[in-house]
Amino acid sequence: MKSDVETLNPTRVKLTVEVGYDELKPDLDAAYKTIAGQVQVPGFRRGKVPARVIDQRFGRAAVIQEAVNEALPKFYQQAVESSDIRPLGQPTVDVGQVPDPKDGGDLKFSVEVDVRPVLELPALEDLEVSVDDLQIADEDVEARLTALRERFGTLTGVERAAGDGDFVSIDLRAEIDGEEIETASGISYQVGQGNMIIGIDEALTGLSAGESTTFTAPLAGGDRKGQDAQITVTVQSVKERVLPEADDDFAQMASEFDTLEELRADLRGQVEQSKKFEQGIQARDKVLARLLELVEVPVPQSLVEAEVHRHLEQENRLQDDEHRAEVTTSTQEALKSQLLLDALADREEVGVEQEELIEYLVGQAQQYGMQPQQFIQAMDSAGQVPAMVSEVRRRKALAVAMEKATVTDASGAVVDLEELVGGQDDEAGGADTDAVTSDVVAEGPVPEEGETVDPTGDDAQEAADAAQSADDSAEGEQKA
Repeated sequence: MKSDVETLNPTRVKLTVEVGYDELKPDLDAAYKTIAGQVQVPGFRRGKVPARVIDQRFGRAAVIQEAVNEALPKFYQQAVESSDIRPLGQPTVDVGQVPDPKDGGDLKFSVEVDVRPVLELPALEDLEVSVDDLQIADEDVEARLTALRERFGTLTGVERAAGDGDFVSIDLRAEIDGEEIETASGISYQVGQGNMIIGIDEALTGLSAGESTTFTAPLAGGDRKGQDAQITVTVQSVKERVLPEADDDFAQMASEFDTLEELRADLRGQVEQSKKFEQGIQARDKVLARLLELVEVPVPQSLVEAEVHRHLEQENRLQDDEHRAEVTTSTQEALKSQLLLDALADREEVGVEQEELIEYLVGQAQQYGMQPQQFIQAMDSAGQVPAMVSEVRRRKALAVAMEKATVTDASGAVVDLEELVGGQDDEAGGADTDAVTSDVVAEGPVPEEGETVDPTGDDAQEAADAAQSADDSAEGEQKA
């Protein structure tokens, strides 16, 4: 077999492959066996039809066609391996010549396929980024103290109108053109949360127990989701949260400390750790942004278009040009980050240990509200485990970059990120992963050959949703 590679652009190549008749002979023999097992010829048992009879009854061309169809993937893979390219997505195949039924001859075909671009990566030691100074304000400490006091607060009924932060019990009624769509009673809600219905906070503010008002808002769910409805809200009761006094007694009740001063000191330490973590997140984003500035990362346009179409199709928004532009931009940026971090992981020889993958999967299971084993089975069934491995590998690669880069604060002091990204892992060839490297790029991987994966993470979400649905159904059957 002979093959040549022509670079069409930095992310697409054309493979021209020529296979000799003798190399195709085993596939021709296999094709005869396949056809013999599929046809019924009088006088012969199925599977025992001689080759000459198959040629007479069905034509040699049919045999060659069967052999070529079965052999193409194998010869394509051999050509890929010999050319040392790394395909992305589905190839486009053009068969230029097949062996002549009488005279034989060579099989010739060409393949166009997207490939991973070759990236010129900078020395990580030369990277320099700056983050905000570590500033701990008294207001931050007091905010934590207030949040702790709220946990121990009590709700007390009040004879006044509802205001921001109050807790109300309400009844809701939704109508569209006079038709009742939905009703609900005795709903508990804190005014100002903003997590129920658009406009509910404004409607509730100023209402006392027993009073009602009507406003217009889009429905958040159901068959008529998104349609504007007339929402009637009636307040049943108004309560305010009374906080305990911030004193030594409270410190003893709410913590292991004896005095409020000791509690405040601990809260200050918590704020400091939170601020350090924020520095790490900022450093992470800036290191990745700096790498993307320094490295030109071409992205296969056909891959972007396919992913955008798939994403919009799932949302049933194929005709939404404005949204298409947004998704196209986010898809391009996600793929750039993925391709860059994959190349960095290759250069730094970053590996993924089994316990690292399990830890990541357990964390994802918690995010989706699923049991770890259930989530892992869902990912395995959906073929998403390789995607999870790729994501862990990218995070580790970014952790390596963060460790080797010089990170300073606005005052010029070097920021030590070791607590956040871990130490050097000689066996894996990279730094330990940590929460600071999470949510850097989209969950879905850059598709390998033959794969199509949504870089927005919809595949993982769909798999998780499917598993959850199946689990809920099974639970319902058991209860029934």
